[in-house]
Amino acid sequence: MARMKFVCDAERCIECNGCVTACKNEHEVPWGVNRRRVVTLNDGVPGEKSISVACMHCSDAPCMAVCPVNCFYRTDEGVVLHDKDICIGCGYCSYACPFGAPQFPSQGTFGVRGKMDKCTFCAGGPEANGSQSEFEKYGRNRLAEGKLPACAEMCSTKALLAGDGDMVADIFRTRVLQRGKGAEVWGWGTAYGSRQAGQPAPAGAKS
Repeated sequence: MARMKFVCDAERCIECNGCVTACKNEHEVPWGVNRRRVVTLNDGVPGEKSISVACMHCSDAPCMAVCPVNCFYRTDEGVVLHDKDICIGCGYCSYACPFGAPQFPSQGTFGVRGKMDKCTFCAGGPEANGSQSEFEKYGRNRLAEGKLPACAEMCSTKALLAGDGDMVADIFRTRVLQRGKGAEVWGWGTAYGSRQAGQPAPAGAKS
């Protein structure tokens, strides 16, 4: 059985937030909740990198370990999901998760969290696959339809990879071996015509 995983290639991410928009649109995520977000490090300075972050569906998920009502469960594909009918909104999972994946709706009385929401790897929830109740609570179940998560499919530079963990690792490993390092990294020479990247200077250009 495939073990589903996410990998974001920081050398390809252009901070377009297409993955964030695709997720919110696909699942009609409530206002105030972002199942996926783009984080930028060293913004505006040399070495700036962006990465798309969501639930990483950990093999040893800390959210599962701290939940007092055991609302989390893992599917056969290794996707970590939760049951909103069991969740009591205590917030322990949000403190335990290193990726900030568990989210709580912003509406309601101050201090009242409500039911937790997070990335489902487009795998729905405990309700019947494709049912209206499943969609209303967890969004569309794309895995049951034989599709990959919408965020990865909408990534314009294919920075965000999703699917079988072994296949994703092979793709990423091949990229790293082929693209080199520094100015040789994919994209920069094409976008800016950098001579450092091995691109010939255009005719008539000053050196």
